[in-house]
Amino acid sequence: MPNLFEVTYQQTGGSTKTNPMGMREMQARAFEARNSQYLLLKAPPASGKSRALMFLALDKLHNQGIRKVIVAVPERSIGNSFQSTALSKFGFFADWQVKPENNLCTPGGDRGKVDAFVRFMKGAEQILVCTHATLRYAFEALEEDGFNDCLLAIDEFHHVSADADNRLGFLLRSIMQQSTVHIVAMTGSYFRGDSVPVLLPEDESKFTRVTYNYYEQLNGYTYLKSLGIGYHFYTRKYLSAIGEVLDTDKKTILHIPSVRSGESTLEGKYNEVDAILDIIGTIDYQDEHTGVIHIRRHGDGKVLKIADLVQDDARARDKIVGYLRTIKSADDLDIIIALGMAKEGFDWEFCEHALTVGYRGSLTEIIQIIGRCTRDSDNKAHAQFTNLIAQPDATDELVRLSVNNMLKAITCSLLMEQVLAPNFKFKTKTSEDDVAGPGEVKIGGFKEPSSGRVREIIESDLNDLKAVILQDDTMLRAMPGNLDPEVINKVLIPKIIKIRYPELSDEEVETVRQHVVADSVLKSGEYKEDGDRRFIKMAGKFVNIDDLHIDLIDRINPFQSAFEILSKSLTAGVLKLIQENIDATRIVMSSEEALLLWPKIKAFSVEQGRPPNSNSADPIEARMGEALIYLRNARRQEGV
Repeated sequence: MPNLFEVTYQQTGGSTKTNPMGMREMQARAFEARNSQYLLLKAPPASGKSRALMFLALDKLHNQGIRKVIVAVPERSIGNSFQSTALSKFGFFADWQVKPENNLCTPGGDRGKVDAFVRFMKGAEQILVCTHATLRYAFEALEEDGFNDCLLAIDEFHHVSADADNRLGFLLRSIMQQSTVHIVAMTGSYFRGDSVPVLLPEDESKFTRVTYNYYEQLNGYTYLKSLGIGYHFYTRKYLSAIGEVLDTDKKTILHIPSVRSGESTLEGKYNEVDAILDIIGTIDYQDEHTGVIHIRRHGDGKVLKIADLVQDDARARDKIVGYLRTIKSADDLDIIIALGMAKEGFDWEFCEHALTVGYRGSLTEIIQIIGRCTRDSDNKAHAQFTNLIAQPDATDELVRLSVNNMLKAITCSLLMEQVLAPNFKFKTKTSEDDVAGPGEVKIGGFKEPSSGRVREIIESDLNDLKAVILQDDTMLRAMPGNLDPEVINKVLIPKIIKIRYPELSDEEVETVRQHVVADSVLKSGEYKEDGDRRFIKMAGKFVNIDDLHIDLIDRINPFQSAFEILSKSLTAGVLKLIQENIDATRIVMSSEEALLLWPKIKAFSVEQGRPPNSNSADPIEARMGEALIYLRNARRQEGV
């Protein structure tokens, strides 16, 4: 199946060049905010967040009166990113030094690590690296004021939650309220994938935000030129389709599905790994020192090196993980098979293809997985993410879940298109002669931010907000053209924004809404150029981008393109099955939607010579017919 979309980058080299202090572009941007007590750093995988933290932490230790630095990572393997680093040889004023006894991301039980953490807090040492779990357990043995004048850096910050049962979130709130702690929070995406916010609004407002987007990162690479996002569908078992999508000439990370997911074969994860190995070739031997499996590929007999990270045996896993840390060239490994590992913070720069089986519900997880193949390396000009997902089957008892998962997979692809594309700067068009500057789009009737909070949301939260909107169940059911675009844009989206940001006024909600819709429509639009003029396709015809008005943009479904592209690759039967399952959970009509549709109902009746039919095969006409019934019922109830 061809890609849903592919983005090409300019290879400027800017994101990997360093300044006289040895900092990349993103790291320098973060360093400018070094005096903030609370700092939220949002940057994609491979942008150098771990080293950015080193620069920030050393400045706080040397220049800001901070006495200790604690770095917490979600799993032990990520701790390697924060190992001792000689920064001074690149121009910085100090080196990052972690003594072996203060690296708690090593094998061993929790009790010993908690004891080591407590000793560190009471001693004179300055830098410690541990897991989120060790931090949580150690917190129970310490008082909040023990974190006074300390810097706590939390990597993969989306693991925090404002939910009362989230222990990491409770820890963070407690020490923020009862100590003078400094915090650096780092993440590739601030979107958790559930309805619970990472931080409460009053806590979130205390953070200075530094955002470095995916487009800036990839556009500034030296070698990587393009990134493709695609889907491949299978029926029955995923193992029957692996051979079609696994190109063993590409350096690949293959994530198999969870044993509890609908995509699991129910034959056990070890049997699934064995089946994949049999599909690839014949095992020669497994290196007893490294754990690397050597396989002779079917067809040409080429020997491939494969790492199995699915196994549960701790000693064997530590052996292969240790080998992965020593990889120096593309020839050292060909394929990694993983389940829960090799996502966050995992560095294999030579990876070209991230192949994931099964729907992943979190945009953050998708970003992390894609990040495994988007590191800049001289062995690749193109990186690829492929999601192998089950095609809905009418005979399946879980068909509704399968349809829902497919729709969510579609929305994730659209979200990634939004994340990976260049950003626009939107301005209000004040007159016919008001010309847009570089990177700007002028829009008539457009609202610009009226407050600092709105500006902050637009500048750093827009993609995460789109994720919240698109993962909403109501929006999912509206996705395949079931609702009038203006209902989506003017009724559904502002409701979701209001829930996400309850502190915003109606005018501020409208401003954010306009930016969400305009950004989504323009990023996924079809463009053509004629001389020095640029046109975008709107409602079936091309419009001069200099003549845009928010009223025109509001008539476009901002989230339709991914489904339209995908639908070309699905059979009529599958599309009908998707539609039937959406119809079974129809969106309840609201007065706002019905009133918004009333002018369209009148126009339809004049044009067609009849009122819209609620049983029409056209979902838009059917919805107008339902709105007409709703309005008639409302009039009868009011006695009109």
